[in-house]
Amino acid sequence: EVYQRRLDSLLTPISMPYNDIVHNFIQLYTVQRRDQVRRMLSVKDYYFDYFEEELDKAGLPLMLKYMPVIESALHPTVRSHAGAVGIWQFMYATGKMYGLEINAYVDERRDPYRSTEAALRYLKDMYAIYDDWLLVIASYNCGPGNVNKAIRRSGGHYDFWKIYRWLPRETRGYVPAFIAAAYTFEYAEAHQLFP
Repeated sequence: EVYQRRLDSLLTPISMPYNDIVHNFIQLYTVQRRDQVRRMLSVKDYYFDYFEEELDKAGLPLMLKYMPVIESALHPTVRSHAGAVGIWQFMYATGKMYGLEINAYVDERRDPYRSTEAALRYLKDMYAIYDDWLLVIASYNCGPGNVNKAIRRSGGHYDFWKIYRWLPRETRGYVPAFIAAAYTFEYAEAHQLFP
């Protein structure tokens, strides 16, 4: 009940429902990964002011600033097992498509400024297609092709929770993890989480 009330009080156009899946991710951040959350809280001010400024300029919801928490745990140089790089975890092809310079000398996926600009363009493009922020966030994780396939298999639903079972396993956890990350950062002090 407390979690639901807190999520409902977040002022955002992004749907922030509370359910068992979201609850499990909130527990993950507020109980099991407390040290990792504390580290992220200690570096968030380096990034979140810039993210918010750019999101505001782009007319996007400020809560999207929590996506890099899920993507990279706010590590600008991290590389995933799949080859995604940087704080926004761009794959090579997507980074190039969104104007990031990637060659033997420079990799702008590791540049928090350039990669943020590219990520926001991607998010705007996906919102123009889906008109639903949870589907946009899902597409950021698995690509629009997988989201479109899940929509078709669900019978044409444009609702994350209605296409949930047709999405790739990682994406099924990605959106609830985003909701839980937003909750955790917004209510860190209520869980005795400090930088």
